[in-house]
Amino acid sequence: MNILFLTISRINDLEVRGIYTDLMREFIKNGHTMYIVSPYERRFHQSTGIIESNGAKILKVKTLNIQKTNIVEKGIATLLLERQYLHAINKYWRDVKFDLILYSTPPITFNKVIQTLKKRWNAKTYLMLKDIFPQNAVDLEMFSKKSFLYRMFRSKEKRLYELSDFIGCMSPANCEYVLKHNPTVDAAKVEICPNSVELQERPKEDKEQSRLLKELNIPSSKKIFIYGGNLGKPQGIDFLLKVIEKNEKRKDSYFVIVGSGTEYMKVKLWFDTYLPQNACLLASLPKEKYDELVSLCDVGLIFLDNRFTIPNFPSRLLSYLEYKMPILMATDVNTDIGRIAEENGFGLWTESGNIDTFMEMMEFMTEDENRMREMGERGYTFLCENYVVDKSYKAVMRHF
Repeated sequence: MNILFLTISRINDLEVRGIYTDLMREFIKNGHTMYIVSPYERRFHQSTGIIESNGAKILKVKTLNIQKTNIVEKGIATLLLERQYLHAINKYWRDVKFDLILYSTPPITFNKVIQTLKKRWNAKTYLMLKDIFPQNAVDLEMFSKKSFLYRMFRSKEKRLYELSDFIGCMSPANCEYVLKHNPTVDAAKVEICPNSVELQERPKEDKEQSRLLKELNIPSSKKIFIYGGNLGKPQGIDFLLKVIEKNEKRKDSYFVIVGSGTEYMKVKLWFDTYLPQNACLLASLPKEKYDELVSLCDVGLIFLDNRFTIPNFPSRLLSYLEYKMPILMATDVNTDIGRIAEENGFGLWTESGNIDTFMEMMEFMTEDENRMREMGERGYTFLCENYVVDKSYKAVMRHF
């Protein structure tokens, strides 16, 4: 089949690992032809054009800045996307007959592209639902349900669900949420299509002999807790900082924060002000060094703002499981990521804001080396059985 994938993820090289690139390679491995549309944000000063990578054709479309920018530019850029993408597709791939159109949220503003191409080629459409917007913005008090913005985006969200022949959700709680809040959606087209990775051997590095830990001034004698990924409002950064502050009283645990995002400067200012001895903040690392660092850590961390009413399911969970790390989570009560971790024995969960409970979970996690190892092994087994690209690929392809 000719498959079109619409995304706002920055895809330039299909060899780079990620939940989308891994899945695209799986489609190619199974004989399909992949056409990918991805943005060239204006900060990169590149013109619209096609590149090829690992058998995929990638149409890079010049856009405004979508990520790591102010909310005004992000909003305008998101609204302009469907027009820009459709213009580029018509210019470069007008005569390509697409059999399947894949797309993910965010954003929810591809309706015009999907509708046009679906009608033109009688193509099937599959939404990989990674983000429930605009409700997540309401949860974080970015705008209210009474606002024009909410009504406009909610209308687009409903239309997106209507245009989609199938809706793949990240977890059972996501399926339940979509059906509960969108009663016109046919339950038969809503299913689980999880975040997934192409599995690779990930041997644990020796902490005591690590040059990288010495280079980054991270103590190898302590249990290393790592948070890697976006530092934005959805992550409930204030609670993360409270945990780091409370950890200063402990002698056996060290926090490594690696990431970027809209709240990065807030985190950096806190580090510069309080100069914690039991934590470090790293803005970014080359992919190889980041992977090496994760392999040297003992526990993976997931934080989400406790105001969320939507069930987020952060993809960073996968890299932690791949390195056989147990997981500590502080999230809202609506996501099922904590329940899944606890029921399958690879993590501990509390509601974000429960600082005493979180510190008790840290103590429980670190006091028994064998228990940590067993939890890590159970997490890896769960990953192999549920979150590999073959599962996501089959979820999509069973309809064809």
